[in-house]
Amino acid sequence: MGTGAELCGKTLVEAAALLRRRELSPVELTRVVLDRIGALDGTLHSFITVTADSAMEQARAAEAEIQQGRYRGPLHGMPIAVKDLCATRGVRTTCASKILAGWVPDYDAAVVERLKAAGAVILGKLGMTEFAYGGYHPSVPPPVNPRAPDRWPGASSSGSGSATAAGLCFGSLGSDTGGSIRFPSAACGIVGVKPTYGRVSRHGVFPLAASLDHIGPMTRSVADAAVMLGVIAGFDARDPTTRREPVPDYLAALAGGARGLRIGVDEAFGTEGTEPEVSRGVLASVRVLRQQGADVRDVRVHGLEVAARDWYVVCAVEAAVAHEGTFPSRAADYGATFRALLEDGVRVGGVEYARIQEARQAVCRAIDDLWQEVDLLLCPSMPALPPPVSETPPDAILGRERVAPLLRFTAPFDWSGSPTISVPCGVSDAGLPLSLQLVGRHGEEATVLRAGHAYEEATDWHRRPLPV
Repeated sequence: MGTGAELCGKTLVEAAALLRRRELSPVELTRVVLDRIGALDGTLHSFITVTADSAMEQARAAEAEIQQGRYRGPLHGMPIAVKDLCATRGVRTTCASKILAGWVPDYDAAVVERLKAAGAVILGKLGMTEFAYGGYHPSVPPPVNPRAPDRWPGASSSGSGSATAAGLCFGSLGSDTGGSIRFPSAACGIVGVKPTYGRVSRHGVFPLAASLDHIGPMTRSVADAAVMLGVIAGFDARDPTTRREPVPDYLAALAGGARGLRIGVDEAFGTEGTEPEVSRGVLASVRVLRQQGADVRDVRVHGLEVAARDWYVVCAVEAAVAHEGTFPSRAADYGATFRALLEDGVRVGGVEYARIQEARQAVCRAIDDLWQEVDLLLCPSMPALPPPVSETPPDAILGRERVAPLLRFTAPFDWSGSPTISVPCGVSDAGLPLSLQLVGRHGEEATVLRAGHAYEEATDWHRRPLPV
């Protein structure tokens, strides 16, 4: 069976195969992961709430079903964790805030319902920035990057990145409004998928900005992400943005590889304003994909800088709408970072907001123009290596000018709702993770996953040992 560290270092698909063959039981696996959480999370702070008792109860139920031959699929009996903005029946859901510190929902978010229906073992609720923006409430310790404890773990799904990278779960759920799946995935050296807007229900997920929010999996391999996405995706009548479209078999689609896929690369877009080590790692991945049979083409990306510039205004306005019941009436209960966002949001006029929405449509058209030439766009997940935590204080005021440079490769695809995947593609001279991003057409997560998996199969960056 291997040691605890060896088991926790396996990918979800690898561990699921052991459960399916009954070489390992869900109870044994869950106990090992809970022990690892107990040993490490006092330092990493990746969890806000650990639900050890209910996790063991779910593991025992999964074990009985598997022994009876009622195997539900690769998530059956697998220890998974969810970001603490996803409602969980009977378990507090705080959004890492004082405002919701005592909220215990009487229902599950749609994504949690679907994980449970697939037989997953829910370990608990993962840490995050306050209400999924950029800073932390002073009552909540920020999660730590297990790959580099002195470096930024990404935001806002920082706990999801930390726990997944450290082997404290076999996969997690994150949310992405401006890069919050991609940033922690890049910073912590894991895989993150932001699905097409509307592919995954957001029912029961507390909003940051309703027209920008996406929910997706964060894992240690592309195949693991394909498994999780296949479970959580699909139509939900409670979320009017979801579509009545069939969910493909994402895991089976990986076998298609990269051969014949037209992958666009704009070297200027991917290098200007980007740290050289990041650029070199991402450009090296282009050569790998070409060797895997991809048709790599030069493209020119135009007009996307508007999204990074104006994303903040859309986020601030829509956050103010989501919090109108508690802001400004409970302004003092918010942390400095999020309070400043709400203050800016209520000051935005309707004319300015309408003009930005017009500009947003132009960005969407520019991205759609790319799909007339290629199937995928390849670029960095973020423009810099994870900065020192000393440069990212938990109560920093993150206004429009400060956040825009970071959002260059992420905000355009939240504005457009395009599916993306972030995949580890190397390490810097200092050993920090590097990450490539692949972006695709609406509804074509299978293509994005195929290309990411093809790259992963030709490299071993996702096979780095678990950090200690």
